[in-house]
Amino acid sequence: MSVLEQVAVALAVLFGGMVLLRLLSSPLKLVLRLAANTALGFAALWLLGRLGLPLGLNWFNACTVGVLGLPGLGLLVALEWVLT
Repeated sequence: MSVLEQVAVALAVLFGGMVLLRLLSSPLKLVLRLAANTALGFAALWLLGRLGLPLGLNWFNACTVGVLGLPGLGLLVALEWVLT
C-alpha cells in the first residue's frame, strides 16, 4: 500500500470516528448525567439513613431520588410513612 493510500485510509478512519463520536455524544451525556444523579441520590439516601430516616439504600430508591430530586425524596418518605 502506498503512502497516499495509507493517508487516505487514516483520514477515512479519523472522519468515521469523529462522526461516530458526534452521533453518540448526546446519548453518552444522558447516560453520564443519569449515573451522576443516581450517585448523588445514593449519597443522599445514605446520609438520611445516618441521620435517622431509614428509606432503604438500594438502586431503585437512588434512581428515584436522583431523577426526581426533592419530589422523589418526598415520594419515598410518603411511601415509607404509608406502608409502615
